[in-house]
Amino acid sequence: MNYTLHQLQVFMKVVQAQSITRASEELFMSQPAVSIQLKNFQDQFDIPLSEVVGRKLFITEFGYEIYQMAQKIMDQVYAINYKTQIFKGFLAGRLSISVVSTGKYVMPYFLSGFIKSHEHLELVMDVTNKSKVVQSLEQNQVDFALVSVMPEGLNLNTESLLGNHLYLIGNSELAHNLDINDLELLQKIPLIYREEGSGTRMAMEQFLKKTNLQVKKKMELTSNEAVKQAVIAGLGFSIMPIIGIKQELQQGNLQIIKVPNFPIVTEWRLVWLSTKNLSPVAQGFINYLQLEKEFIKQKNFSWINQYVS
Repeated sequence: MNYTLHQLQVFMKVVQAQSITRASEELFMSQPAVSIQLKNFQDQFDIPLSEVVGRKLFITEFGYEIYQMAQKIMDQVYAINYKTQIFKGFLAGRLSISVVSTGKYVMPYFLSGFIKSHEHLELVMDVTNKSKVVQSLEQNQVDFALVSVMPEGLNLNTESLLGNHLYLIGNSELAHNLDINDLELLQKIPLIYREEGSGTRMAMEQFLKKTNLQVKKKMELTSNEAVKQAVIAGLGFSIMPIIGIKQELQQGNLQIIKVPNFPIVTEWRLVWLSTKNLSPVAQGFINYLQLEKEFIKQKNFSWINQYVS
């Protein structure tokens, strides 16, 4: 065996992406370069690591076993680098966070100062839906998760970061023609939903159940951006976190429809397993948030106050 760390990294990225094309994009390498590294790695094994069926790449069972061992090898390599920096007196290590999709408008602002202050840190942030965020917590795959609806059945520690205000929104033309005096308006207009498992959808459904409203569901879309574009195009209305529509409100493409009992208010929380032994980096991040979060909110999110009633 004479494989290199670079070949391990390329192979791991191909497995994660399930595609040479996507792997090359994420590694900032050309597709031929990724293919050559993958072939050189494969040539050191008598058993196939991957196979192509039609035009789709599949990882074999043996390939997944090699992938799991490669992860352990790379973790040890990172640990060597981190230990070196720690002995030099630096805070060093990997910080891993799983973030619900709308949280991408929140989490970077709470990370920026901490990451800039500690140049030897490595950040891994996975932006996905709430179901996968909860799964990553349950399996102890991450240090922290950012959620707006607390997961059930898990014993968690939490750090409150920011209020999450959800409003009924529509495009400016449709919103202008609505009678907004009655909450029952929600039963008369087509609503666009996020997918099952979304924290925004859960907050919507809990609100509708509490108010005994039966609404029309026009369509279901799998990202906050897709919902925004559908509402702007006039396909319907939606209930969305204000944090993700700042630009559209300022440009007049979207309008908040003021109806009784709105906004729906939840809270952005950083959560972690109460049984988790936090690394020095993870504990350092919590300490940083407790000291700096009020300043971060004032600096980056005070614009929300003009809309919150």
